Amino acid sequence: MRIAVLGGGGREHTLIEALATHPDVERLYAVPGNAGTSERAVNVAGIGASDAPALAELVESERVDLTVVGPEGPLVAGVADYFLDRGLAVFGPTAAAARIEGSKAFAKEVMAAAEVPTARSEVLSDPAAAIAALERFEPPWVIKADGLAAGKGVTVTTDPAGAKAAIEAALIGRVHGDAGARILLEEHLEGPEASVFALSDGRTVVPLAPARDYKRVGDDDMGPNTGGMGAYSPLPDIPETMVDEIRRTILEPTVAELCARGIRYQGLLYAGLALTADGPKVIEFNCRLGDPEAQVVVPRLASDLTELLWATVEGSLAGQKVAWDPRACVTVVLSSGGYPGSYRRGFEITGLDAAAAMPDVRVYHAGTGRDAAGTIRTAGGRVLAVTALGDDLAVARSRAYDAAELIHFDGVHYRRDIAATPPATK
Repeated sequence: MRIAVLGGGGREHTLIEALATHPDVERLYAVPGNAGTSERAVNVAGIGASDAPALAELVESERVDLTVVGPEGPLVAGVADYFLDRGLAVFGPTAAAARIEGSKAFAKEVMAAAEVPTARSEVLSDPAAAIAALERFEPPWVIKADGLAAGKGVTVTTDPAGAKAAIEAALIGRVHGDAGARILLEEHLEGPEASVFALSDGRTVVPLAPARDYKRVGDDDMGPNTGGMGAYSPLPDIPETMVDEIRRTILEPTVAELCARGIRYQGLLYAGLALTADGPKVIEFNCRLGDPEAQVVVPRLASDLTELLWATVEGSLAGQKVAWDPRACVTVVLSSGGYPGSYRRGFEITGLDAAAAMPDVRVYHAGTGRDAAGTIRTAGGRVLAVTALGDDLAVARSRAYDAAELIHFDGVHYRRDIAATPPATK
């Protein structure tokens, strides 16, 4: 069996490490991959993430049996559609299904039709009308770009001037490009957040273990939002009974509503939730596995990931049971100094072997690369995810931070409070 994973971040390295354990996997490809994936897979650079014809040509020439799409961009762009049209097995939803992430307005429309609990919202494109609509919502105001904005399209503020500025920046200044041509004003949902993932073959929905991530760059949830600075799993405040409730009231109705519209959702469905006093409510849907949540969910998976992905692709999830390592898992993201703003690249990274040698510790690469001499250097904003398992969260957390202390590069930054306090709501 040959498997290709599209993407080059921590999520993709995590997937490749898990897929490599299957006894029938002969070869793995990472497109484009990073320094970490190169130790398990053949990295393939030079192909655009959404260049479906070039990707399909690679898969056909290398006789790849299954392609796993990591990021949302290629899915929204229709890479899965192109593969399916050519008879190539691909894990990831079609462009029509991926609109659940590609358009927040579309997601709200689907949720309304499916009676899925979510925040009250309005979709607006006129700046004056959007500013006037602020009076119909209580602070804190939540302003979201409708389309994909690389994790930077959400503003939450109690300041009327800040809310107005966010609206004008999106609709007049076009800081989010076409993604912000429409915005959503939303009711703010009170309660701790959770990420609940599920596999769907279009009919059957199989939830995975919940996780919680930390978006803000600084301790105590200070500073700007990032792609995620750490995560942990399992969540003490989400028992199995609540996971079942989320499946019945959120995940299954959403997949069923899409099916009723002629859209088969086949892949990974990610529900970002607020655990409100009235029960779980959807903040957003994503069409792929979260990052850095993947780095704490996949290591806890006791079932075979390859088999689960194949069951999803083949439409045979019915009856599938997913087993979990009962231990806790914590990941701490090491980022470049200045992230999520401007930062420098190319710094040598040391201590990787020492950290990875610690018991129950795994170091997943994200923004890394190798120079001509083979030295591993920083190549992105989020550089590494240091992950550890432990009998409880305290043990896992201690191991992750002990390992993180062994890794060095110029400007390294990471939060010191991952899994110590709950993150603020978005």
